[in-house]
Amino acid sequence: MEFRQLQYFVAVVEEANFTRAAARLRLAQPGISNQIRQLERELGQQLLDRSGRSVTVTEAGRAVLPYARAAIAAFDGVRQAVDEFTGLLRGRVRIGLVPGTATHELDVASVLADFHDEHPQIEITLSEDTSERMHAALYSGELDFALVGLTDAESSPGLSHQIIIDTPLVAVLAPEDPLVACTEGTEIPMAALRDRPLITLPRGTGLRGVLDRACAAAGFQPRIAFEAATPYLLAQLAVRGLGVAVLPALPDGAATALGLRSLELVAPQPRGRIALTWRSDGPAGTAARALLQRLRAELPSPEPVNHTSF
Repeated sequence: MEFRQLQYFVAVVEEANFTRAAARLRLAQPGISNQIRQLERELGQQLLDRSGRSVTVTEAGRAVLPYARAAIAAFDGVRQAVDEFTGLLRGRVRIGLVPGTATHELDVASVLADFHDEHPQIEITLSEDTSERMHAALYSGELDFALVGLTDAESSPGLSHQIIIDTPLVAVLAPEDPLVACTEGTEIPMAALRDRPLITLPRGTGLRGVLDRACAAAGFQPRIAFEAATPYLLAQLAVRGLGVAVLPALPDGAATALGLRSLELVAPQPRGRIALTWRSDGPAGTAARALLQRLRAELPSPEPVNHTSF
């Protein structure tokens, strides 16, 4: 068994594809495939299932995976110790991001670019996914840290959070919607959404979790008519009168510009929260710890805001 075989195995598992793993490792795909088959022959077990459109890990592979990752982490630790001794900083950092959050308010790209300019030896990977799957990836060590959506009663043992955005949720409706006519002011109780077709983000997102909990607190189960990962698409569906979109508060004038009416939800008052999240014992790598520290310092302070543009 060779160290590189374990590296190849982990890369293929994380990419679910030999070609993508080869591109990530900057190697030829046949060589990676041959090395993993050699590892499987030596272990006497098939580690990867190649029968589907994407490569999946077998039961034996799942048993081997944490040890393979631990071996890679130990190797990286040796190299990082030497790098620290010589004043260098290198390694790989894996970051997760809720879709749509990289806006001018959360200028993640600029922070990453500046960090890369200062430490070009560090490889940074960025992926978008639901908050639920990213929480799981943080626990498993597939991500070093992530920007995730939180529910109102977030309970994540072993994880630490720094809230970056805290904004109320609103009901976004077409002006001719009956709820608009019977609503005074700029607020609407959650109970008014009972039996109404709702337009919102998919299950697994922080905002969807907040909505589900708020509806339960108001005594009903939400009737979800449309799900989409892009808030702008949700608003467009509401424009056409297909339901009530539940979104983070829009910037001033944005609802009017889209031809919509925005009403803040109350009783209870759900809030959408985005948080920088990491394992409480900290990322394993020196590079990841350094970038996490930079993001914590440069992203907005965890103060509630009136609106967000995602």
